[in-house]
Amino acid sequence: MAKKAKNFKKSKTGAYISIASTAAGAISVAKQAKMARKDDDMLRLVDAAVSAAAIVTGLAILYRELKRLGDDDVLLG
Repeated sequence: MAKKAKNFKKSKTGAYISIASTAAGAISVAKQAKMARKDDDMLRLVDAAVSAAAIVTGLAILYRELKRLGDDDVLLG
């Protein structure tokens, strides 16, 4: 059982769950950016931009991992 849980991150299901949770973080970043613009807070706006860049990078890494797993999904090519 422990081995099965350990390899979950390297499975297609684990990758899809990671993508979903990473994308859900984008909602928080969007709210943060909206509040920063409303309050005219440049430091929070920069923080939101850096966080957004981290989310995009994380999604790209997860996408690459899915391609390596040999996903047969038509949408991934």
